[in-house]
Amino acid sequence: MVAEALVNHPVLEHWLRFIATTFARDKVLRTIQYFSRFYAWYLYRLNKPQSAIDPYNSVKKQFGTTRRILRIGKFAEHLKAALIALDHKNVADPVLRYLAVGRQLGYVGYLTLDTVTVMDAVGYRKLTGVKRIQEGAHRAWAMGLVCSAVANVYTLFRLQKEENTVDRKEGEGLTEVKKIERQRTATQLRLISDLCDLTVPAATLGFTQIDDGLVGLAGTVSSLIGVWSEWHRAA
Repeated sequence: MVAEALVNHPVLEHWLRFIATTFARDKVLRTIQYFSRFYAWYLYRLNKPQSAIDPYNSVKKQFGTTRRILRIGKFAEHLKAALIALDHKNVADPVLRYLAVGRQLGYVGYLTLDTVTVMDAVGYRKLTGVKRIQEGAHRAWAMGLVCSAVANVYTLFRLQKEENTVDRKEGEGLTEVKKIERQRTATQLRLISDLCDLTVPAATLGFTQIDDGLVGLAGTVSSLIGVWSEWHRAA
């Protein structure tokens, strides 16, 4: 009876649906990776011995490599999404359409170049221009994130404008307001995630002086947002 109750428990069922997706597993690994990056920096700032810091640096490196392997071929998914967005000429707002295309193409460039460096990351073959390729990948990622962030800001303004036209005195109006509020919350979370993720290419490319601790913390926050979103999607 206990075993049957455990097997059929809704939380376990929810967890299995959640962890069955590659996206969810990637977000869990990413959370651990970036938290390790932050915690390694934190221990370093506390002047802890290198022996205490090395395990977290190792987790950061190994989990990062694992995620890169899991991303092999994923560029095709974003290329398809870019073509679909480009083909949807009946979309009401062309600004969001072109920003969606820019976002997806940025991710295509990032994932394609990142895949090229996997051979070097796993030690199969050393690439002479790996640093230049990685910089190109991060530039493409930054482009995708900027397009996504701009689209989210634009969407927030549209939602605010739409909310101002709703008649709150009617039942349908109140329902519409609640719908807008849900859309606003989801958009705000995506914007926060994009801004957090932007710290990674910004630091890598030297656009701004951000220490490893802030990058690790920002990456942890954006990863947790991804975990939370996927957890609710699996409900």
